[in-house]
Amino acid sequence: MRKLLELAMLGVLITGCTTAKQSGALKLNKSEFVKTIDGKRTDLYVLKNSNGVEVAVSNYGARTVGISVPDKNGQFEDVISGFNTLDEYINCPEPFHGPIVGRVGNRIAKGKFKLEGKEYNVSINNGPNHLHGGLKGFHHRVWDVKSVSVKAIHLHYLSKDGEMGYPGNLSVDVRYALNDKNELSISYKATTDKKTVVNLTWHPFFNLAGEGTTINDHIMEINADYYTPVDDILIPLGKNVSVKNTPFDFRKTKAIGRDLDQQKNNTQLKHGAGYDHNWVLKRPDDNSMAFAARVTEPKSGRVMEIYTQEPGLQFYGGNFFDGKTNGKNGKPQIYRGAMALETQKFPDAPNQPNFPSVVLDKGDTYATKSIYKFTTSKESHVKKGSIEKN
Repeated sequence: MRKLLELAMLGVLITGCTTAKQSGALKLNKSEFVKTIDGKRTDLYVLKNSNGVEVAVSNYGARTVGISVPDKNGQFEDVISGFNTLDEYINCPEPFHGPIVGRVGNRIAKGKFKLEGKEYNVSINNGPNHLHGGLKGFHHRVWDVKSVSVKAIHLHYLSKDGEMGYPGNLSVDVRYALNDKNELSISYKATTDKKTVVNLTWHPFFNLAGEGTTINDHIMEINADYYTPVDDILIPLGKNVSVKNTPFDFRKTKAIGRDLDQQKNNTQLKHGAGYDHNWVLKRPDDNSMAFAARVTEPKSGRVMEIYTQEPGLQFYGGNFFDGKTNGKNGKPQIYRGAMALETQKFPDAPNQPNFPSVVLDKGDTYATKSIYKFTTSKESHVKKGSIEKN
């Protein structure tokens, strides 16, 4: 039975990769993602729906390495900035191309927090701070593939007590699922045997025109009246501030780059070298799925909408890309050439009593879900709230 399952999975892999090459958008070679790391095998898995949309996932970091979607004329393009080989993902100075990050996404000030009166020190990897799980967070771990099909993959990782300084054995499950409405859902679950902190998120870098162009011409809307100001090392000041009359107001659609010329005079844009902040999403009081953001690339007509159960959205505008690294199409990963839109709890939440809690108790289950929907601007039926209820 086990052998049959392995062969079935292999068939999914081969079929997916062959189709990806035929589409002309995902030109990934499966063999470039097969390695043994820490005694565990890595591989490449390609999900596909009936519309030809493809999502390529490596179990190294539960990492998305490609998403191929059509433009308004039906031409497919890979909208994820990244690389053609696993070695490049491992060795790139920017380690957060496409993975699930954790245990705690975003920053923890000075890598310190307290639980039940005890201070914990976690891995420092961003100046004086902890970022996205530390030096060897979930992004540098080989996840176990529990199941895979044409449209979904279920990955599991056990983060042991003390890993990167965190308490408790944390069992994590992530499921990517693609449906025929071009919706990619990311579902997370986690349990612990000791009180700990958890804030998982997905960290791809998007460019809806494809690699090698700026994202400043993308048109964006964020469903938020408030954002979270930070200090000069990007740690929140502990309060949320109105976006009104600031460059952080995306309540009405505008080009991402429209207000970046205010960076000289705007303290927050200076701190982030542009946009690298949390937006406080407008949502119901419960944890139902709610609209978070909408991004349109004008020339291609590609549209990405984000829905989430999370209270926050981190928008990072690619401010630290310098063009010294080439991406999967051979073009440099240029300054502001890709963006991250991370659904999340707020930065430094373990140290901020006024922010939504990231504490997970023994016996409780962490569970959340986000959806990234891909359409085009010519599709008149595209309306906020039109996601599939699954």
